[in-house]
Amino acid sequence: MGFALSFGTLAGLVSSHDLATPTKEIQWLGSVFTGIIFCVIVYRLTAILSSLLFTGYAKLSTAEKIEWNNRGFSTFHALFASCISFYLLVLSDIFNKDSQEELVINRSSTFSNSVLGISIGYFLADLAMILWNFPALGGMEYVLHHGLSMFSIIQSLLSGQGQIYILMVLFSESTTPFVNLRWHLDIAGRKSSKLYVWNGIALFFGWLIARIILFMYFFIHMWTHFDEVKEIFPLGFYSLIVVPPVLATMNLFWFWKIAKGLVKTISKAKHSK
Repeated sequence: MGFALSFGTLAGLVSSHDLATPTKEIQWLGSVFTGIIFCVIVYRLTAILSSLLFTGYAKLSTAEKIEWNNRGFSTFHALFASCISFYLLVLSDIFNKDSQEELVINRSSTFSNSVLGISIGYFLADLAMILWNFPALGGMEYVLHHGLSMFSIIQSLLSGQGQIYILMVLFSESTTPFVNLRWHLDIAGRKSSKLYVWNGIALFFGWLIARIILFMYFFIHMWTHFDEVKEIFPLGFYSLIVVPPVLATMNLFWFWKIAKGLVKTISKAKHSK
């Protein structure tokens, strides 16, 4: 009850457009806990299925098994978030320019709120594992990424504003399965396989589209709809101005590393022929 009251107080501080009712607070909390529960379930299922289907799993160290399972629910969330984000942004009419009289920046739905809540649950679970096993599962750049992501998603969920931009960023999670598969192939001793090379190529182009070109569209959309963006409550407005450029810079840095790794992998593959 105390947690719910604190959540409601925070909602009152953030929200200037979408009043946080008790029913909505229960829905938000329920979706967050659903996200956490899904992470726990997929983590355990990954361990069980890997031990049955992959003979090398038993030979992994304890730390490697933890990361292996962690990347299992990371992939699950990435597929879930990117698919649902694509549906809400492209296939549904929620953010269609002419579908509603309400400003695009103020549009949300029970479904989109639930998606944001589940993603918050994922980031909380993953961040907890990163900090508990620090720095084995990722350094400060992962802590910064998850922290900024949760900060932005929570504001959008509580206020009901800016969800179109949050969903764009969540769609960029579509590159995560390729990142995780590369790690799995590496740890499984398949770094010289054709699958590793093709996955690297897919990661390069996927990252280029979902985390570079999409972010360019993100900033262009913000600029052309800046009259609406200014309607967001103050903290949300300044967060939208500051956080995306930080994430974009991180994406550019990781893209540079991915490009270097791809060139190295292709070069090795050519020399091995």
